[in-house]
Amino acid sequence: GVAQRTRECMLLCEAAGFDVIIVETVGVGQSEYAVKDMVDFFLLLMLAGAGDDLQGMKKGILELADAIAITKADGNNVAAARQAQAIYAQALHTTRAGASGTSPVFTTSAVSHTGIEDVWKAITGFVAEAKENKSFDRQRKRQYATWLRDQFADLLKADVQQFDEVRTAQALLESEVTSGDRSPRSAASELLTTYHRAIRSRN
Repeated sequence: GVAQRTRECMLLCEAAGFDVIIVETVGVGQSEYAVKDMVDFFLLLMLAGAGDDLQGMKKGILELADAIAITKADGNNVAAARQAQAIYAQALHTTRAGASGTSPVFTTSAVSHTGIEDVWKAITGFVAEAKENKSFDRQRKRQYATWLRDQFADLLKADVQQFDEVRTAQALLESEVTSGDRSPRSAASELLTTYHRAIRSRN
């Protein structure tokens, strides 16, 4: 999944000479969205017949995917996988109406060794085109800017928790907010004031 040091781990892998790095998310929640800001290609893996398919699929994740692979398309699951392929292809067409391109949808099977090569060709073709039209570098720059913002937020949270008075104020303010005696915005403003006061006292 995506953790606080996932980006650093990727840099270490690159420094060690690996030119292909795969980041696999847990498949639910914010990790799926956060990983988009870390990778050059976002492959969404789906299972056919896993239950209501698109009804449980958020529109946002479809918009992020550079390609979709319907996995385990073998044995008795081949027909279901092909049906899911058609459903997702149509969903992408609808979701990205008016966009310059639609992400491809593949069926794959590690058992029968089908579709894997097609997915890899899509990835390498995507990256080659992105480098040619300079969007690869632009995306990397956006990702580094996001990394900066995330790092700043993490450092700020860590610094805030160093002060006993801030932790005490936070506990009190949370109690006031949950009891309805204070609005979250007012409490947050008061907590920020307490933090600034703590910094001035330390300096």
